[in-house]
Order: sequence, then structure tokens, then C-alpha cells
Amino acid sequence: MEQILVYFFTYKEAIFIIALSVFLGIEVISHVPSVLHTPLMSGANAISGVIIIGGIILVGHTDASKLSLELILGIFAIIFATLNVVGGFVVTDRMLEMFKKKKK
Repeated sequence: MEQILVYFFTYKEAIFIIALSVFLGIEVISHVPSVLHTPLMSGANAISGVIIIGGIILVGHTDASKLSLELILGIFAIIFATLNVVGGFVVTDRMLEMFKKKKK
């Protein structure tokens, strides 16, 4: 428990910035008009693509013989970013289907 408190005390500025950015992001995203959701989703897909590449690099540089924090974080980054990219493409495809003319 003492190590956790020392960690929080050592990195209190970084933890504060991350917490503040989470609340700021929630506030900004909640006020985005519906028209801008598709461009924002495209940007999120691009960022997730970069996260996938970073996760692959991280997993590639870890020692696979032992289970380490880097290996676990890299695998989670790859899985979650891939889910985000695939979900973004599915939602974008559904939105584009709405604009196609219906066949009679």
C-alpha cells in the first residue's frame, strides 16, 4: 500500500493531468453536434490505427518467455484499438447505407 501512495505522490502532476483530460474530453464530446460525429469517428479510427501499430511494436520488443506488464498492456492496446477501428467502420458503413437510394 505504501508503494502505491509513493507512486501517486511521485506522479501526482501526471495523474492530475490525465484525470482533468478525461473530464474535459467528456465535456467536449457531449457538446459536439450530430453533424460532426462522422468526422470525429474517422479521426478516432486514425488514432486507433496508430495505437495498433504502437501495441504491435511494444509486444514485439517484450520478452515473450515471461509475462510482463509491457506484454499485457501491448496486447490490451491491440485488442481494444482493433475493436474501436472495426466498430467505427461498421457504424460508418451503416451511416453511408442511409444515403444510398433504395431499390424498388
